[in-house]
Parts: sequence; C-alpha cells; structure tokens
Amino acid sequence: MSNDTTDSGGPQRGFGRRASGPPRGASPKPAPKPVRRRGKRLNAVIAFVFVGLLAAIGGTAAWLFYDLPKLPDDQHLWSVAREPGITFEDVNGQVLATRGARNGHKVSISQLPIYVPRAFLAAEDRRFYQHGPVEVRSIVRAAFRNVRSDGPDQGASTLTQQIAKTLFLKPDRTLKRKIQEAFIAWRLEGRLTKDEVLELYLNRIYFGERSYGLDAASVQYFGHSAQTLTVGEAALLASLPKAPSRLSPTRNMPDAVKRSQTVLTVMREERWITPAQEAAAIEAPPTLSPPPSGDRDFGYVLDLAAAEATAIAGENAPDLVVRLTIDPVLQLKAQTIVAEAIARDGRSVNASQAAMIAMTPDGAIRAVVGGVDHDESPFNRATQARRQPGSAFKPLVYAAALEKGVRPEDLKTDKPVNIGGWRPSNYGGGYSGVMRVDQALARSVNTIAAQLAQQVGRDKLGEISRRFGLSGIPAQPNLTVALGSYEVTLRELTNAFQVFQNGGERRASYLITSITTSSGETIWQHTPTAAAPVYDQRLAGQMVRMMEGVVYGGTGHRADFGRPAAGKTGTSQDWRDAWFVGFTPDWAAGVWVGNDDGDLMAGVTGGTLPADIWRRFMIEAHKGVAVHDFDFIQAAEALPVAAEPMEETDAHDEQKPLTEEDTPSPEARAAFYDSLADDFAREGR
Repeated sequence: MSNDTTDSGGPQRGFGRRASGPPRGASPKPAPKPVRRRGKRLNAVIAFVFVGLLAAIGGTAAWLFYDLPKLPDDQHLWSVAREPGITFEDVNGQVLATRGARNGHKVSISQLPIYVPRAFLAAEDRRFYQHGPVEVRSIVRAAFRNVRSDGPDQGASTLTQQIAKTLFLKPDRTLKRKIQEAFIAWRLEGRLTKDEVLELYLNRIYFGERSYGLDAASVQYFGHSAQTLTVGEAALLASLPKAPSRLSPTRNMPDAVKRSQTVLTVMREERWITPAQEAAAIEAPPTLSPPPSGDRDFGYVLDLAAAEATAIAGENAPDLVVRLTIDPVLQLKAQTIVAEAIARDGRSVNASQAAMIAMTPDGAIRAVVGGVDHDESPFNRATQARRQPGSAFKPLVYAAALEKGVRPEDLKTDKPVNIGGWRPSNYGGGYSGVMRVDQALARSVNTIAAQLAQQVGRDKLGEISRRFGLSGIPAQPNLTVALGSYEVTLRELTNAFQVFQNGGERRASYLITSITTSSGETIWQHTPTAAAPVYDQRLAGQMVRMMEGVVYGGTGHRADFGRPAAGKTGTSQDWRDAWFVGFTPDWAAGVWVGNDDGDLMAGVTGGTLPADIWRRFMIEAHKGVAVHDFDFIQAAEALPVAAEPMEETDAHDEQKPLTEEDTPSPEARAAFYDSLADDFAREGR
C-alpha cells in the first residue's frame, strides 16, 4: 500500500507523482533570478529629481519674471512710466509755468557740450562705454563690501541698470528686483546703442523738485536750457540723481556743491576736463535762478489752458508744450487791478469777487482773471460762471432792431409799458418821454429796449444771439431777455461784442496757439479761420457809434479814457451782478463784479466799479499803441444797409417824419454826448 505524502506532510497533491522538484536522479535546475527592482527605483528617483528641478527652475523663473514689465517700442520708450507734464509758454514763447512733472525738452548728446554727459558718467558709471549692461567686477566688489557691512548697503548698478530700475521696476532692495534689473538692462542694450542708452538716462532721470530729465532740471535750477550748461552746473546736476531730495540745491546747496566737487575731480582724473576748468568751477560754484512766481497770478490761465489742452491732445498724451496767447505783463496787470479794486472798494459795497477777460480783435485772449485770488478759490468766474448780464445784453436787441429797419436817429418814447403782464421799469424810476434810439441805448432805458424786443420778436432775438455766439440763449427766449434775464459767461459776452468791433465779422476767442510734444512734434496748431460775417458791416458801424455814446456820456462814462471806445454797462436785478463790456479798435475786455452766493451788492452798477476796472486795464493795454478810430466804419458808411422792414405792433410808438436836418452831424453828436454826461453828473450816476 502506497504511503506518498508531500515533504511538508500536507495533503496529497498528485496521483503517484511528486508535487514539486526534479525527477529522481536528474540534475537540479538553477533557481530563477529575482527581478531587478533596484535599477528601476533608481531611474524613478532620477526622473523625479529632474522633474523637480525643472519645476523648481520653472517656478523660480515664473516668480522672477511673471511680473516683469514689457518694454514698449522705441517710439514710446521715452514716455513710459512717468507723470506727464505740461509746459506752458506765453505769447512770446517764454516759459510761463509748468503743471504736473517738469519733463522739459528731449535733448540728444550731440546738442550738449561734451562735458555735460561726461559729468554724469563721472558721477554714475565712468566705465559705461567699456562694459556691458551688467558689470561683474562691480558686482563682486559690492558683494564683498556688503558682507563686511552685514547688509545690502553697497550697490553695483550700471547706468543701464539704473534706467531699468527707475523706469520699469519698483525700488525694492531685493534679490528678485536685482535679477529683473539685470535682465531688463540686457534687453535695453540689445535694442539701443550706448549713446541712446545715455540719452535715455539724461532725459528720464529724476533731479528733484518734480523735474524729470536734464533740460527740465536745467530750467528749474538755472533758468536756461541744458544746451548752455557750464561745467560747474553740469557737475552739480550730475550729483543730484543719487539723492535728489537730500542733495536738493534749493534746500541743501552746501552738500550738493560738495558732491559736485567730487564729480569734478573724477572728470579731471579721466581727463574729460582740464585742471584749470576744475579749479574755475570749484572757485565759482553755480548760482540758482530766482524761483518762479508760481500759480498765484497765472492760476486761472493755467487751469483753463490745461483743460483745453487735455481735451485737444487726449488724456494719455505725452509731455506737452503748450503755447498760449497770454501776455504775461498784461496778465499780471489785470490780476493786480482786479484784486486792488475789490480790496479797496469791495467791503464798502459788499462785493467780494470780480472777473475780467481781455482779447485782441482776432479773439486771442491776452489776459484772464477768474477771481480775486486763485489760491482761495480756483473757480473761474470769467469762463465758468453763468450770470445774468442785465442791460449788457441790450446791444444785441438794438442790433436786431437795426436789421429790422430802425435807425439810430429814430424817435422812441420812454413810457410805461405792459407786454403780456410784463411791466419793465427804468433804473431809478420815472420816464423821460421822447428820445432818439441812440440816446435810449446810451442811457440804458429799459422801457424802450423792451419795446424794441417786442417789435423784432422772440425768434429774431434767439437767432441773433446764436449768430453772435451766445449759445445759452434759447431759440425763442422770453422777451425779458432784452434786460438780460438769461445767463451768459463773461467770455461769451465779450466775444459777442467783438462782432461790432470787427465790422460784423465773428471770430471765436482762443487761448492756445499750438501744442507740441516735448520732443518738438506738433500735435495741434491754431489755424486762423476766415472770419464769418454774421452782421451787416454798415449796421455794425452804427452800433459802434451808438455804443460809443454809452462811454462818452452815457451809463459807462467812467470807462472813458480819452480814446475811441464803445461798450455797455449791465446790472442784474437787485444789484446781484454788475458788468461792463467794451472795446476799442485794438482791444476788447469784459468785467464782472459780484458775489459767488448771489448776495446783493450795495448799489453797484456796471457803470461804477466794473467801468473803473475796465478803464484802468485799458490804459495799461494801450500804452505804446497809436490812437486811431475804427477803420471799417468810414468805409461802411458808403455801403447800402441790408435791413428788413420793421413790422408795426401795438407797442410801436408814433414817429414824426425825419428829414436830413434830423440826422446829427459829428459835431452835434459830440455835443449830445456832452449833454448826457452833464445829465448823469447831476443825477450822480
């Protein structure tokens, strides 16, 4: 009986055969080799480390460069990452003031004395032309010094790296920023020549006092362009970029001069200047130019000009140079006259503000005073405030009446008037009866102005207002417009009066003659357009003669300063606003006096304080100007009048037939104006 079992004594697994092992008597087979997992594990570790290194490198690169700014193209490289600025020039091309950053004109190395760029190389990077964008030797030297001082105190930036840091990076003192700085420096020198890099530095570096670029700093500190810098001035400016606040010449001239002497020494050691030039510069250090007057006298002008320039050039425009029509001498005179008048008389008559604007016949604004003190209130009352002009609007009513056939010699009756429930009354009350039309304008008779307004009609009054440039008057105004019930700005009304001054031609007022970039590229140029004839020339001559009556013997007689002059007074209800707007053959000017809150003045009319201010300014404006009459009037008197027939209305006064004897001669007209002056003197008006 068989008794086979497994070696282990377990249950039987085969039928008459061993469960495992070779047959008896056969040689044993070698055991199978184990799987080589150790090699696979090593490969996996290597791959993991490699991938980890790649990830670390990629992560580091992403951390270093994810926020790296993109360099602009060459055209915009000169205007990136800085505060824009506007340089304002007066009518003569002289710098009036700056707004925002002072960036100055772009200068090239070829435009500068050779010692100017060398002064900056002496101060910042004397081996600039011998090394690349990053100088390894300086980095190693700085590293040793930093280790010894236990902190990152010693820098090693090349001039190109300084540009990269200043224009494109934050001023962080970190390893990341230094690496980014070096990378941008390599890219800059890959695109620009060494001379172009140096020019970029000179035109973009900060010099303190909000001055960016060499030319701006030269003008700011020395009052002239960078092209005329002396050796000493160049060395002083070259010393500023390292510490523009601490070394500011306006606050710390001794330290700035001391630093500049170090620059001079390096320049002499490099043989960029002679020992004699160094000694002369040290012996006679630079002197600063007087500080600019600031915005006090030009603030209203600059506010207005900045707004207009931005509207023309756009919000993202580069640095601008804006040439204005402003005469700085007359601007200062106007500001002084206005301020003195309110300081002298304002308190006694409860008038706290005044405004003035003056223009040449072509509409060029030579002076703009928006208030007594720009520092206290920058609101421009000459251009922004809309106020009721009162009787200063009447010339447009009379101009419309002349177009309808009314003549200055026609007779009208000053009497009670009721126009649809509107009962206008005269200043001071009472009525004077029959008078000529020119006399009614000279005396500013309200009832006759109202009658004329009704006769010409609302449509005509709205239409002539728009023709003369008063866009705020509706197409069909209420007849109270005859007494100035609709609001206008001083600029608008003064410009409208220039239609009479220019023989019926309208020329829009303007403040800016040109806008260029700091590099000289013209963005916008004022082009004198052909004057638009909006009113008959002969009628304009008649209006001028009638408005001369206002000045020679009418309500504006205090504006008379001994020259041909025409104008109109205006006083709104309850003396809230007082105006005088007038012109000569050479100038037009408007004056407003009042209170911002509409508070009542103590009897101030357009013929008092405003007329005084106007006369004082006109005396200054006409100094050196030959006396002459309105040239177009004599020629216009020979022209036929293009007038429409006047329609009869219920309010039209009966008129007696006129003969040649009824038309006054020049001598009779002068005598009439003299009599008016006597009348007003007796009335105290």
